Amino acid sequence: MAPKSGKRRKSRELALQMLFQSDMGKQDADQVRNVFWAQRSNVDESTRGFADDLFRIACDRSEEIDSLIQKHAEHWRMDRMPAVDRNVLRLGVAEFLGFPKTPHAIVINEALEIAHTFSSPESAQFINGVLDAVGREMEKAS
Repeated sequence: MAPKSGKRRKSRELALQMLFQSDMGKQDADQVRNVFWAQRSNVDESTRGFADDLFRIACDRSEEIDSLIQKHAEHWRMDRMPAVDRNVLRLGVAEFLGFPKTPHAIVINEALEIAHTFSSPESAQFINGVLDAVGREMEKAS
């Protein structure tokens, strides 16, 4: 059995894949989600549940999330960011918003690990800077 942290990482990766598909395609979030899970029947319930929660939060609060990212991504418009980076940022901010008890350092570290897997090495610094700034703003507001 995989440790809980391994399942959480897998959930984040699956949520990122759904966000990417939603961002790239012509399907709405429910269609993306249904097709995505139909192709992955072997994913255990807890991994799937956390991935679904992150994806739902990112979709339901997309305007708020994109606004926070844009505010702290100096000189970068959302549509000009690499798609993977944009969605890793969305995933991180969605977790900040939906799971406020998770320490921001863990959310940021997980986003960086995922960025190392799915994006370019240069992206990690950008993602770290933006998520750190968003996280600090959210901590001040609470």
